[in-house]
Amino acid sequence: MARKGWLVTAAGIGLNLALGILYAWSVFAKQLTEPLERGGFGWSRTEATLPYTIAIACFAVMMVPAGRLQDRFGPRIVATVGAALTGAGLLVASFATPATALPALLGFGLLAGTGIGLGYAAATPAAVKWFPPEKKGLITGLVVAGFGVAPVYIAPLSRYLLGRHGAAGSFRILGAAFLLTTVLLAQLIRNPPAVASVAGKGNTSDGSWKAMLRSPTFWSLWLQYACAATAGLMIIGHLAKIVAVQSGGTIQSGFLFVALLAVFNAGGRVAAGVASDRIGRMITVAFVCLIQAINLFFFTNYETTAGFLLGSALVGFNYGACLSLFPASAADHWGTRSLGLNYGILFTAWGVGGVFGPVLAGKIADATGSYQAAYRTATGLLLFATFLAMLSYAHFSVDVASREVTIRIGGKRKEPDEAEGRRRTA
Repeated sequence: MARKGWLVTAAGIGLNLALGILYAWSVFAKQLTEPLERGGFGWSRTEATLPYTIAIACFAVMMVPAGRLQDRFGPRIVATVGAALTGAGLLVASFATPATALPALLGFGLLAGTGIGLGYAAATPAAVKWFPPEKKGLITGLVVAGFGVAPVYIAPLSRYLLGRHGAAGSFRILGAAFLLTTVLLAQLIRNPPAVASVAGKGNTSDGSWKAMLRSPTFWSLWLQYACAATAGLMIIGHLAKIVAVQSGGTIQSGFLFVALLAVFNAGGRVAAGVASDRIGRMITVAFVCLIQAINLFFFTNYETTAGFLLGSALVGFNYGACLSLFPASAADHWGTRSLGLNYGILFTAWGVGGVFGPVLAGKIADATGSYQAAYRTATGLLLFATFLAMLSYAHFSVDVASREVTIRIGGKRKEPDEAEGRRRTA
């Protein structure tokens, strides 16, 4: 079981490394906006950004039905369909021309975005089900780290292919390569036998999505996730521009800080997952949100290479941490049987951050002429998330008849006799 579990985990990491093609679009967008004589398509910035925006929306929206499908039919089928759609989408995008962006909208935006959502939704729940509860954070962190670190290799690979083969040729090469590798990896993503035997029977009485939505805990987690994701993506979506503006134009290698952020993004997913297994999810969420809030409060003072190195590393680490902490929290509270659907619903909080975070930061910068107000807004969101996490860390219960209020401090659920020593009754 352990060997097979690690094999499923490795396959999930590999699949996410490939699905991280989503992050390569910025490289393609830059090339597509170049004039025809420079090998570009002469598209406007809006035309070049729209396929990515559609892909992000499809990714976030697809997580809910993808989670339900993988709970019902198993992760291998869903991951295979997602892999095939992603590869096929890149091939369709290769038919885009200077005269029409429609193949890119349909291929990269609709097909690849949907495929990425299907594959991402299947990888993590399958891996987590092979391991005991005390390893939920570690396994979740490892699998999602693949998606976070993908820009480190995808960005330079895409830049190389564009220089040699142009946009159409690059899409075809990446599409064919990813179609082959991801479909093969998807065959290894399976549930353990005990879980597979009950898949599809429709028994959701334990940890069902309906019960989850009735729980105040879910809405607290959703708000924490939305605030943390929005704040992080406000900076991530504009980091290269922020570096150029705040350095007065003396630092033009903003892409290096983006790559550094990606490395720490992946590292934060693993480190936070391991830490939360030991000290509890909510105390870890509170810690990373508080550190992120402090970092963004002082972000306006970063003007040198050293300052941006520190700021980028912290943004990436703390943002990445959330991508492992919240799926692990969903598994803690509502089990792993319906984890695909349950986390898919919780993941809509990230979708809110993905849609509104970068846009909000851009509008604030356009209106005020700087990013300072955006930093303050992000800081406020993170402090609110910290407050909610600490509130969740303290468990309250009220007995009306005896007029007793019980407060239990602790981040992990324990049996009543274990928790008794940590209760204070007033």
